[in-house]
Amino acid sequence: MITQDQVKDLFEYRKGKLYWKIIPARNIKASGIAGSLNFGGYLQTTIKNKLYLNHRIIFLMFHGYLPKVLDHIDGNRLNNQIENLREATAAQNQHNSKKPITNTSGVKCVFWHKQTKKWQVKLKTNGVSKSFGLYNDIKVAKFIAETMRYKYHGAFANHGGVE
Repeated sequence: MITQDQVKDLFEYRKGKLYWKIIPARNIKASGIAGSLNFGGYLQTTIKNKLYLNHRIIFLMFHGYLPKVLDHIDGNRLNNQIENLREATAAQNQHNSKKPITNTSGVKCVFWHKQTKKWQVKLKTNGVSKSFGLYNDIKVAKFIAETMRYKYHGAFANHGGVE
């Protein structure tokens, strides 16, 4: 496992980006941006033949430890500014996710209930799916969904997009 001191020796941090101080394999000075985009949309960097996500390296650089889960506050996987990174649980990280591409209502946590022909508000909290009613008007359902996300997800409430 890489340490905070090793990271500080290898990289310089500037506005959410990592710049190589030295390239370890060649032990030469460098100044290029570290990392390449992976299939998940995150920047990653190889250190001692192991891949690390850049936002995790940056968090380690500033805080001295690596939590199990890190969250990008604004939902933008490429915004690795230290102010945009926070420790989270897996559930909190999910709460801060954008609206799924499979969403058909246009509103996160709002679903069309075929039997009643109404909009249903459902969201997960503490691993349990909860229903918050059926509504004729999607605007009312959206308001209820946003209110419940704030109530149950707090600072991790995301209403569907990259903020």
